[in-house]
Amino acid sequence: MADSASSRMTDTDVDEEFVHDIAATLSSAAMAAIGPEIPDLFSYAPPVIDSLETETSYKQNEVVQDCLEYLTAKDKDLVYNLRGVGLLERDAHKAFLHKGLGRYPDRFVPADASRPWYLYWCLSALTLLGEDVSSYREKLVATAVSMQNDYGGFGGGCGQTSHLATTYAVVLALALVGGEEAYEVIDRRAMWRWLCSLKQPDGGFQVAVGGEEDIRGAYCAAVIITLLNLPLNLTPESPAWTGDESKTLFTGVADYVKRCQTFEGGISEKPDTEAHGAYAFCALGCLSILDAPDRIIPKYLDLPRFVSWLSSRQYAPEGGFSGRTNKLVDGCYSHWVGGCWPLIEASLNGPRKEGDVPKSTLPPASSSLFSREGLIRYILCCCQDMPRRGGLRDKPGKSSDPYHSCYVLSGLSSAQHQWRWAPLLRDGTDGWIVSPYSDEVQIFEEEDRVVPIHPVYAIPQKNVDGIRRYFSAKEGF
Repeated sequence: MADSASSRMTDTDVDEEFVHDIAATLSSAAMAAIGPEIPDLFSYAPPVIDSLETETSYKQNEVVQDCLEYLTAKDKDLVYNLRGVGLLERDAHKAFLHKGLGRYPDRFVPADASRPWYLYWCLSALTLLGEDVSSYREKLVATAVSMQNDYGGFGGGCGQTSHLATTYAVVLALALVGGEEAYEVIDRRAMWRWLCSLKQPDGGFQVAVGGEEDIRGAYCAAVIITLLNLPLNLTPESPAWTGDESKTLFTGVADYVKRCQTFEGGISEKPDTEAHGAYAFCALGCLSILDAPDRIIPKYLDLPRFVSWLSSRQYAPEGGFSGRTNKLVDGCYSHWVGGCWPLIEASLNGPRKEGDVPKSTLPPASSSLFSREGLIRYILCCCQDMPRRGGLRDKPGKSSDPYHSCYVLSGLSSAQHQWRWAPLLRDGTDGWIVSPYSDEVQIFEEEDRVVPIHPVYAIPQKNVDGIRRYFSAKEGF
């Protein structure tokens, strides 16, 4: 992977004029050449810059300069529309992702435990680009069989210990290719027993037997349980078993999530650690599986502080999100942070009966709670690795990879679509309804709209409905 721009920089390389005289970043003549279709917010350096100069501020300033080259339509490798937004190079990205599903070179051997993730990332990104991935079903089934352990769950490869993260990735990959052959790979009885062995007395889940307990485990477990229609009752062998049959796999999960909210308002990996964007999405997704978001999210989270922390993750002029306080923007947080907003908006806008939960001190989200335009500009201008490789990347100066391709496109999907929570639909599917979001964000060409993905499960709704219907129709194991 190519060195980042920041890693090439030394103190003597810093453009002091950029730090101290932001007006000189772009001349009025240059701005006139850009045209009026690019708002000042995304074409000038920030109006406020901290006077304390640190290594972090130097890196931030260089990222801004790098991004401005793309955001002001100066990069010669991208084709821009009349609003200064890059066109989505769909075919190049598809080619990159199909290649990622081929045979890996020998240097990837150290990453063997991440094979389920590579499968999910590539299949998900291709699906977002409108590709039919069912042709990979046979190969995926064979690979998944080799990764499944007799005691339940999937490891990173043949003979590797089952882990909730790799199991989550395999289950979503099987849901993406769809079909009975893919679904029947999963040993649901063994999966249920294994999940019971991970359930902890404090409400959380270990990610592997004897492994760490964190909020990833709670979210991955909730996704697996609900997609596969697993029983909620505990086995007597479970660490959480007390003899009280009212205790289930979901008992105490919401309270565990609540304990992970930090003094900043964000969500940490586990109680009393640093808030992080990926854990914020896991927390909201987990809660939204347990109950309707408008009821459960305000009940267990301090929503005003959470929204304040999330809002602070979006930067200008970049338009993208950072994952933690005082960190640089990164394309993957287009999903991990950007994907939080549909769930937050649902918690503010959804139906609420008097007395269900304490009323939030925040008003209903009548309009977008973040700059969708900023995120779309960052993704389409700064995150496409063109023309060298195709695929999506962290930021200018970095190379594309399947991980960023998946989550950058997921974030683009969230920005381009609006999700609404409604009561359970008559056909038995959950109550999420999607529509194109256009009023604020129609700065991209319509052919550059990607496929909408479920705000909780992060795969298309039809794939969620397909696997849930299949297992809901089965009696027992």
